[in-house]
Amino acid sequence: MRYTVLGGRGFIGSHLKKHLIAKGFDVYVPDRNDPEWLEQLLNIDLGIVFYCIGLTANFREYPLETVDGHVCVLNKLFKHANMEQLIYLSSTRVYEGAKNTEEYSALNIQPNLLSHLYNLSKLMGESICLNSSRKAKVVRLSNVYGLEMKSENFLSSILREAVMTNSVKFRTSSNSSKDFISIDDVAPLILQIATSGKDPVYNLASGKNTTNLEIAKVLRMLRIEVEFEKNASQWCMPEINITKLQTDIGRPRNNLIADLPKLIDLYRIK
Repeated sequence: MRYTVLGGRGFIGSHLKKHLIAKGFDVYVPDRNDPEWLEQLLNIDLGIVFYCIGLTANFREYPLETVDGHVCVLNKLFKHANMEQLIYLSSTRVYEGAKNTEEYSALNIQPNLLSHLYNLSKLMGESICLNSSRKAKVVRLSNVYGLEMKSENFLSSILREAVMTNSVKFRTSSNSSKDFISIDDVAPLILQIATSGKDPVYNLASGKNTTNLEIAKVLRMLRIEVEFEKNASQWCMPEINITKLQTDIGRPRNNLIADLPKLIDLYRIK
């Protein structure tokens, strides 16, 4: 079986590629620096495609590129590519402001908000997958952590700041919270969803939020100075329902709070 990883040089895609190769699969990662890369994809058998293309922390700076990555390339693949199945990596950000985080719950979307352009573009990508005649699945990922030196996302920035200055200043309140999942869990679980998942949509998350205060306590135990910005805003996501993931596939093994000391060590080495 051939597996094609689109976005295979990014954080999640590169780990997924390594996992597939370790399993002995034929893995193809196109060179997206080649201006003809997309046209070349349309002329070969792609097998099972993992669609890891997209922007994350910097999407506000590049709104049009965000739509291109989440929707436009995907649309062209569904129209023309020779593939057995496509696995689209979406995000649990789509549950922002939602009362229920089950996979088919109603979502709160406001097109006038720049932050929701990301959510809307991911949902358009999902809708293409779920309403096409092609075989496809959607995986909604929470905040993935691991050794990600170049990322500007929240946790990577915190860890780099801790290692470089031995101090951290949180710019969101102590009770702000998110769901975090380890990259070591993500790659094998995505593959299991692709091959064994019974449903078209899965939440891939830990199922439990971690607060800034919990992170701060671990950092202080590691003798890193921690400060919270005065009058910082609170940013909380609803806890993600992983009942379907647990029932069909299994739950993640790792935990951010337990992994933080090891992560700090990895960032120091790099």
